[in-house]
Amino acid sequence: MLFWIVAAGLALAVTGLIALALLRAQDAEAEMERFDIRIYRDQLAAVDKDLARGLVGEEEAERLRTEIKRRILEADRASAETGPTGRAPKAATLVTAALSGVAVLGGSLWLYTVIGAPAYPDMPLVARLDDAAERRATRPTQAQAEASLPSAPDPSASADFLELMDRLRATVAERPSDLDGHRLLARNEAGLGNFAAAHAAQKRVIEILGPAATARDWADYGDLMVLAAGGYVSPEAERAFEEALARDPGNGTARYYMGAMQLQTGRPDLAFRIWQAQLREGPADAPWIGPIRAQIEQAAARAGIDYRLPPAPEGTAPRGPAPSDVEAAEGMSPAERMQMIEGMVSGLSERLATTGGPPEDWARLIRAYGVLGRREQAAAIWAEAQQVFEDEVARLPILRAARDAGVAQ
Repeated sequence: MLFWIVAAGLALAVTGLIALALLRAQDAEAEMERFDIRIYRDQLAAVDKDLARGLVGEEEAERLRTEIKRRILEADRASAETGPTGRAPKAATLVTAALSGVAVLGGSLWLYTVIGAPAYPDMPLVARLDDAAERRATRPTQAQAEASLPSAPDPSASADFLELMDRLRATVAERPSDLDGHRLLARNEAGLGNFAAAHAAQKRVIEILGPAATARDWADYGDLMVLAAGGYVSPEAERAFEEALARDPGNGTARYYMGAMQLQTGRPDLAFRIWQAQLREGPADAPWIGPIRAQIEQAAARAGIDYRLPPAPEGTAPRGPAPSDVEAAEGMSPAERMQMIEGMVSGLSERLATTGGPPEDWARLIRAYGVLGRREQAAAIWAEAQQVFEDEVARLPILRAARDAGVAQ
């Protein structure tokens, strides 16, 4: 509230100065005209004195008087002609000052809404930095963050798969040093949406590897913790990403989440700096580029930076997931894999809805929805495909995909 009082006071003061300047300009102009006439009269008196002292003759004095009187008459006539119209009346001047005040107030408010932060609390820079450091140091732990979120395992998992998962969990429990078993457990727990169990398994992977744990192992561990916390970067996840960056400073997943952590703890300037560098470096199809493009303008605005997101490079539009894409996704972290699949599915769905496509593309979309656990969408695409492709032979690839997704007999 104090800010608005001070701002309004300053605006009114500026308005008053504008009005005073306009009024003084009128007075100065009138004073200048009177000053000219006084000079001419002084010149007349000087001519009389020069004549009395014999410095000029009578004829010369008369000529000078005539010239000076002519100038006085011209000055009087100019004053009479410009008096009513050359200078605006004081009422008009006051109206002009009032309009100027409105312009100052309105323009200031508009400018503040553009480059300012109306909803941001009034706080000096040092205090803001101290507050951000305090928020970072006292933010909730991983356990606290997970406790505040409901568990949401995949409801579409089949009974057979769940039985296999129970066997895998039992086997891994009996083999605490089984590296491959824990890797498999982490991947499949994440696939079920059990991210807390997934990062616990990934932690065991890192413990088994010891110093041999790679940046990718640590980044996957942090990634799973973020997913388990609903997108929140906890102190434990931050330490995992720091370990990843210590082994590979260019690890894209760790850098992205470190930027997200800065944004969450009140340092949008640092988040913007990290993400802008990642956008410049690419690659354009990296899984973290999409999330960065979706958030970087907001981070820049919160940091008081005038930034416009450049257009996405050509040739980076999402496409449908091919078998090679699925194979490539096996080497990604769970979040990276989901981001890649989501992007490709979205692009393929939009293309089929607008321009159509061959049966293989419809089958690919149904299968992708099945992988994502979206059985209702897979069933809807299967129903639509039966209307688009009346030929049962042409529909065979789609039927196989629908059966794999569990939406067809």
